[in-house]
Amino acid sequence: MQALEGIRVVEMATLLAGPGAAKYLGDYGADVIKVEAPAGDGARRLGWTPEGDGDSYLWKVFGRNKRDVVFDLKTDGGLAAMRALLDTADVFIENLRPGTIERLGLDPEMLRETNPELVILRVTGFGQDGPYAQRPGFATLAEAMSGFAAISGEPDGPPLLPPIALADEIAALVGAFSVLTALRARDRTGRGQIVDVNLLESLLQCMGPLPSGAADRGLEQERLGAGILYTVPRGTYRCADDVWVAVSTSAESVAQRVLALIGADDDPRFVDFAGRIEHREELDTILGEWVGSRSSREVLDAFTEAHAAIAPVLSMTEVLSDPHVIERGSMTVVDGVPMPAPVARLSETPGRVRHAGRPLGADTDAVLAELADLTMDPDAARPGRRG
Repeated sequence: MQALEGIRVVEMATLLAGPGAAKYLGDYGADVIKVEAPAGDGARRLGWTPEGDGDSYLWKVFGRNKRDVVFDLKTDGGLAAMRALLDTADVFIENLRPGTIERLGLDPEMLRETNPELVILRVTGFGQDGPYAQRPGFATLAEAMSGFAAISGEPDGPPLLPPIALADEIAALVGAFSVLTALRARDRTGRGQIVDVNLLESLLQCMGPLPSGAADRGLEQERLGAGILYTVPRGTYRCADDVWVAVSTSAESVAQRVLALIGADDDPRFVDFAGRIEHREELDTILGEWVGSRSSREVLDAFTEAHAAIAPVLSMTEVLSDPHVIERGSMTVVDGVPMPAPVARLSETPGRVRHAGRPLGADTDAVLAELADLTMDPDAARPGRRG
């Protein structure tokens, strides 16, 4: 048994944040039915593709554990099928601009009249209201407008965007968490609710103390490269053999061990947190020179012996060959496609990847047949519901 068996999720979302939330729910047993327009989700054609396959790796991962149907909501039949499907659902996930599903004939309040237990997750760039509500919901915009890009990059360089869809990935986790919270509330009240999740606020939550400092004292963190405001030294450093390593000294005890290791423990400039912050560049230079004069093996062994925090900077290929990743089973292969395994390990109801993203409309006939059967047996209309 999986934790979310008996929960039906209908996902009508494109690209990453909404589909990502549904992916997490599907990993733990939810029956996720992905509804695509006849043209298909753009994620099918985004980025690299497996050899001999028309659908991308991105689709294979984000479409995993989902049944795939095609409904043309611009037709009466497609809209009727969608409404019938939502009457059987526990969760509906959509990520269109505010007002779009209403215009399509899927107004959330109307859906809750026929299915009052329905939890509706609405994922957008900026939320269902506010002056930016109608702006396109791209991760890039949220990364720029959340303060993230402003502090990313070298001090004398331009602000940088993350090289992955970071805001989308975080909003997917927020969305899955929010759905589970709403389902828990439904267990107690018998009523679903509408959940408003957006990319901007999801990423803003990850900014730690920076919003508080800015709001309270007008403080602004400058770009620090690989550095961080409250940890010095912290960053990436190149060893003599051109291998890069990452060092952290977030704990005071670790900071003191690193200072002792590099021979800077008696320097009065670095005796405490405030001093290390004030003399960030000098301390980074000392550590950089210490690391740069030694091989990566020497550096890693010395830090490990000193119980200090260090790790090699691994490429993705190196990550996949790392013995820890292999022994933990952090990757899995399903339908011939390697992909990350479910993110959390549950001892009693573990997650599982049952299949990769399916071909366009692969399950349309089967789902329509199920709906036809349910109309003949009204008592079975919500097979996944708890009594």
